[in-house]
Amino acid sequence: MEIEELPSEEHEQILDVQVESSSSPILDPFVLSFKNLTYDVKVSSKTGFPFLWKKSSVSSETNTKSLLKGISGEAREGEIMAILGASGSGKSTLIDALANRISKHSLKGTITLNGEVLDSGLSKVISAYVMQDDLLFPMLTVEETLMFSAEFRLPRSVSKKKKRERVRALIDQLGLRNAAKTVIGDEGHRGVSGGERRRVSIGIDIIHDPILLFLDEPTSGLDSTSAFMVVKVLKRIAQSGSIVIMAIHQPSSRILGLIDRLIILSHGRTLYNDSPANLSRFFSDFGQPIPRNENPSEFALDLIRELEETPSVTQNLFEFNKSWKASSMDDTDGDDDIASNKRTTLPLKDAIGKSISRGKLVSRGGVNQSLSVPSFANPFYIEVMVLSKRLLTNSRRMPAKFAVRLGTITVTGIVLATMFWQLDNSPAGVQERLGCISISIATIFFNCITEVPTFIQERYIFMRETAYNAYRRSSYVLARSITHIPLLFNLALTLSLITFWTVGLAGGVTGFLFFFVTILAAFWAGSSFAAFISGLIPDVFLAFVSGIAIVSYFLFLCGFLVARDRLPKYWLWFHYISLIKYPYEAILQNEFLDPTECYVMGVQLFDQTALGSLPPPVKSELLTSMGRILGRNITSSTCLTTGKDILKLQGITELSKWNCVWVTVAWGFFFRILFYLTLLFGSQNKRK
Repeated sequence: MEIEELPSEEHEQILDVQVESSSSPILDPFVLSFKNLTYDVKVSSKTGFPFLWKKSSVSSETNTKSLLKGISGEAREGEIMAILGASGSGKSTLIDALANRISKHSLKGTITLNGEVLDSGLSKVISAYVMQDDLLFPMLTVEETLMFSAEFRLPRSVSKKKKRERVRALIDQLGLRNAAKTVIGDEGHRGVSGGERRRVSIGIDIIHDPILLFLDEPTSGLDSTSAFMVVKVLKRIAQSGSIVIMAIHQPSSRILGLIDRLIILSHGRTLYNDSPANLSRFFSDFGQPIPRNENPSEFALDLIRELEETPSVTQNLFEFNKSWKASSMDDTDGDDDIASNKRTTLPLKDAIGKSISRGKLVSRGGVNQSLSVPSFANPFYIEVMVLSKRLLTNSRRMPAKFAVRLGTITVTGIVLATMFWQLDNSPAGVQERLGCISISIATIFFNCITEVPTFIQERYIFMRETAYNAYRRSSYVLARSITHIPLLFNLALTLSLITFWTVGLAGGVTGFLFFFVTILAAFWAGSSFAAFISGLIPDVFLAFVSGIAIVSYFLFLCGFLVARDRLPKYWLWFHYISLIKYPYEAILQNEFLDPTECYVMGVQLFDQTALGSLPPPVKSELLTSMGRILGRNITSSTCLTTGKDILKLQGITELSKWNCVWVTVAWGFFFRILFYLTLLFGSQNKRK
């Protein structure tokens, strides 16, 4: 392994150009030990109809299910430990336990690194966890994906040139040189192969060269060749000075030859814990020899599945494993001195410091006496800049999403312009103005709900990256907000330009500017609301339906269909939290606050009534008679309804138009804060 020490303000070392495989022994290796790991969960068994409450007569019982039962073992630096078992055997649970993804209150037993218990903060810094699903931005190339990971994981004191060198070295280590310029791809865009995609997923989590690497079924869904290439890469990573622990379903014989230690589980218990090379001897001693030319792991899994049908026989294998392990240790008593020397480990602080000096943990400068290390490699503003650049790069290469939203707004604007072309100030014109404005605002919020699938897709990427402190949650929220502003600006400007002048809204240039600002504020509030919904409800369908339903309720109770003063008192609270209410009232005030405008003049009083069909002379006589009764002179030119009267009828008397805009903007910030809180408390990546 070639190392180059770089002088810098923080005296950090990074890998130079490549990491070479080496079969030479590692001095003072890291040793991850776990003893008597037990994990129980409560399972509620309910009978009866699912919509009945627990207080009903239907009984409800709570049972405890053991997912891990006293599992012990040891993983060493330079080796791959594989956890094998059928579905439901506890493979992923054990990986989560070792990776500190299970609450300490629920997990019993001890996990130590070089004899010292790992705290949560240090574990996040020196380890990485590769999920089973490949969660990547589809329109970034392999090289860009790894480079952005380097920007997150490697500190700013490491030059751009050195980061590129680290990425190129990692690309060679992962065997991705031919795919470096290819986009990741998704269902709608052709990209890299499944095996290459899996290796990229591994690469983004090892860019900082962690000491501990956990993988949940990295070969799942891959063909035999791709799976072998992935494990071969993991072997090189282990030999570079890492502890690699992975769950695996059914490895081929070639993959089995790359594994140093194998644990076979059945219903949360250890049935085998030794080198894969000893599998044949183990099952021969048990009385079930493995036939020649048969894959030992396949034979073991098939046999265990058969034994699981008879719990007593499985118990026999469990007991045999303990006795066989004890006898194997007795057989090696003559090598006690050699084994003792081999297992000597440095104190954790010294071991981490020595590992950093060899080029590991390239995102950290060192450790102090209390094993305290920086939680994040970069300051807040660097994270925001890198996240913003990545989001913009991915979005720019998917113009169809923006085009659809822009097309929807454009078509809506054209429909409104042709339906409400150059409205007059008649009573009918007033009603049409109210309808046009309410439809415009509602369209904005419905358009924003279309962001929900994108937010949820990114949410899973965010959860993977923040689980091990790639960046702060607040950095993502701010970057996501900043990158959305240009999009919202264009949408708001498009709708404003199409509708304001064609519909004939009031105010001239000043009125147009206020209309545009209000529309932009509505887009901001709607986008923030969509972000909150996607953070709160991780299911795309449920989040989408819930968002549309809530926006519909906002429209029902905003004051357009029923004025505030006529709403039932028990719905007033929803009226005040309606996001449509405030931009709707702001635009209405912009439209009707001109004191020189009159909206019902003289005989127009009879329009839209049964008296509207009377001849004009008769209407004039009626006005004269009404004037005599009221003691006023009412003629055909008398203004009977002003803009203030219309606003009063709509119940718009509490806030000024600018205050309505500020409230709309404040709602946007409020939902962004809620979005942050949902990410903070809803993405802990830990089992309870």
